Amino acid sequence: MDYPGKVITKTQVTPTQTSASGNWTLDDQAAAIKNNNWPVAGVPNPISKSLRFNSADSTYLNRTLTTPTNNLIWTWSAWVKRCDNANPYLFTTTATDGSGGYIYFASGTLVYWDDRQAGNATVLQTSAVYRDQSAWYHFMVVTDRTQATASNRAKIYVNGSQVTNFNATAYPNQNEASQFNSAIPHYITAPSSFFNGYMTEINFIDGQALDASSFGLTNPQTGQWIPKKYTGTYGTNGFYLNFKDATSTTTLGYDYSGNANNWTTNNFSVTAGSGNDSLTDVPTPWVAYSATGDVGGVIRGNYCTWNPLRNDQNAVLSNGNLDLSTAGSTSRYGTYTTLGVSSAKWYWEITAGSLSTDGYNIGIASASKGATSPLGSDTQSYIYLSNGDKRTNATTAAYGATYTAGDVIGVALDLDAGTLVFYKNGSSQGTAYSSIPSNTWFPTVADDATASTTGSSFVANFGQRPFAYTPPAGFRSLCTTNLPATTIGFGLTNQADDYFNTVIFTGNSTSDRTITTGLQSDFVWAKRRNDAYSHLLFDAIRGAGRTLRSDSTNIESNDGGFYVQQFNSDNYLIGATDQALNHSSGTYVSWVWNAGGSNATNTAGTVTSTVRANTTAGFSIVTWTGAAAGDTIGHGLGAAPSLIITKTRTDNTAQPWPVYHRSLGRGKYLTLNTTAAENASYSTYWGNSEPSSTIFGTLTIAQGANNIGNMVAYCFAPVAGYSAIGSYTGNGSSDGPFVYLGFRPAFLMVKRTDSTGTWVIIDSKRNTYNPENLELYPNTTAAEGNGGTTYIEDFLSNGFKIRQTDTTWNASGGTYIYAAFAESPFQFANAR
Repeated sequence: MDYPGKVITKTQVTPTQTSASGNWTLDDQAAAIKNNNWPVAGVPNPISKSLRFNSADSTYLNRTLTTPTNNLIWTWSAWVKRCDNANPYLFTTTATDGSGGYIYFASGTLVYWDDRQAGNATVLQTSAVYRDQSAWYHFMVVTDRTQATASNRAKIYVNGSQVTNFNATAYPNQNEASQFNSAIPHYITAPSSFFNGYMTEINFIDGQALDASSFGLTNPQTGQWIPKKYTGTYGTNGFYLNFKDATSTTTLGYDYSGNANNWTTNNFSVTAGSGNDSLTDVPTPWVAYSATGDVGGVIRGNYCTWNPLRNDQNAVLSNGNLDLSTAGSTSRYGTYTTLGVSSAKWYWEITAGSLSTDGYNIGIASASKGATSPLGSDTQSYIYLSNGDKRTNATTAAYGATYTAGDVIGVALDLDAGTLVFYKNGSSQGTAYSSIPSNTWFPTVADDATASTTGSSFVANFGQRPFAYTPPAGFRSLCTTNLPATTIGFGLTNQADDYFNTVIFTGNSTSDRTITTGLQSDFVWAKRRNDAYSHLLFDAIRGAGRTLRSDSTNIESNDGGFYVQQFNSDNYLIGATDQALNHSSGTYVSWVWNAGGSNATNTAGTVTSTVRANTTAGFSIVTWTGAAAGDTIGHGLGAAPSLIITKTRTDNTAQPWPVYHRSLGRGKYLTLNTTAAENASYSTYWGNSEPSSTIFGTLTIAQGANNIGNMVAYCFAPVAGYSAIGSYTGNGSSDGPFVYLGFRPAFLMVKRTDSTGTWVIIDSKRNTYNPENLELYPNTTAAEGNGGTTYIEDFLSNGFKIRQTDTTWNASGGTYIYAAFAESPFQFANAR
């Protein structure tokens, strides 16, 4: 038979997300993939759509449930992406007597409240706060009121883990009925306290109390929690909403559990354009059928939005943080996005709304006030299309046509070629710039209105819906799925914790104890947490028992059978028991780095050095003997180090720990063992030029402590998606700076540089949830500090946010340096 242009097909079996059979044409397969109905390798549940909730539109869903299978037992599961820090409801129910059930946020915490009986409300309020607005959370609430143990009658899970720390708990009485799953009205969000953000994969199971494994799993390649298709039964009132059918607002509320428990949608839109609330912003990263043309609304994954945590202009954000309006501001830095890019080709569109008569700007920005870029130059810079002009920082030149309300401005940023092109309603305005500096760049908008004049408004499309105009070939939407592959953080044997890990343990006073780290343990930095003992630093080049203390000017001690005796492929061995490292009453932390596992002789500098280098992870250990004025030292990284920590091991005089940081440059140094501000006494403290890809410089023997006797240096070069070394400026506010890292951090070290201030370290193992408030201080023997609710930071999917006014972290106008290491690249990270 004739079948022009296609393969002859036979009977097909309707595909599922796990299997497909029959003969399929490529066109058929492509259509099935596009419609989220085809198995995708490595993605157990490739979600296709989410539903956007906008409080200003009073968006919600409602349904009155019927007599349940079992009112005492149910499970609620949903994937949620927040857009603000308000206190909205996620899932609610109300009875005619005013009682009800509520799953909601309260000051960032997640609360389950169920007041079936007056005076005996069920309450679980997490200690953790969930304020990450750049990625997706998986939330679950489970109840089984038949359980004999009270704490088993109600549970909360977040990102696959059961929550065990609560600010408030009040468990239901055994066999006490729940308001949820009763035959009364239920709401997704609520008509009175609307949610701003996105939801998808909402499952409600009537009559079963399930754990997180029914709805998700840990991806073995990324280590992150991802959705899994629920395959069990639902019970009478059970439902499954994935919002994938955007044919109409009615079909948005269809139930895919098989129960036909459809929901009524209220005030949503599926009309094409900026008002469409059906978007491809989803928690599952997977590549859609088109690898060559990204026209928007196709690629699935976590999408870029305006970032409310980095909103220098205090703009009002709405509609899933895609709409922005300014009320007039003196800031030209504008509002940044949740996603920064440093390579590849990117396209997005900004539709102009009301425009300030004082000037309005669409473009890109790198480091601006509040935080500098983790990669490349620290120079603050922005590049704008400014209505017929192009503006680079303070320089303005004529460019392109003017634009007005309703015009769509396309932005094509090619960071491989270093070019930037603006489009007006699909028409290229020519190359605006042909030499974009190497840096991490963010889409941004701003206006020049003052506080007394009218601001501007803009609507962004980063690709989560179809673009108004076809992008240039090869350009991609701003979705984490489209980010270039990272060298670290993806693969069964190439995850971030193969190169850095935090290990916490309790002492047991046992000699020859093995501490499992899960990685080649070449550099071990250990500290007792619950008492005042020194920070102990060990490395595989200096060898067994040889100890340095970051809080002391003492030379290296040879502790023989004490402390670390072996540096092994997945552990290190502690020798004899000691108060500082393995006493039975002690709690301990060690931060461990992989330096490659073998030593090499390096002759790149004027002095021969011994190097243990991991070029993949940007870390090396270097030892050498200072020989003459202005020695240069080979470090073995193959990239210029941005952080160098050095110490003389053998000089008999008290010598400090000099620290080089790229934001300070070669003429300044800090000292790890003191609170001192940056020292600029010598213009060539780190040699006659900045560190290169092969060497770093030192001062003369007579002038400084970075080249005296036998020396050691720990050198770090930033690696995209794994490590970041940069600086930020404090603002003195509890709404402190947001610092973009491009990953979810596992470790962060900060030091104020313009004034005195302690060094401070926080990590994701001692604090497994936000806020981060357990601090250790490299320059002192002090025990772990607990900042409580005053001295806090948030680790986020793409960086960190400071939420305190203490000058250690956030003095107004203060300058700070940081070094951070990843738990997961932003490309795969869950919200924290």
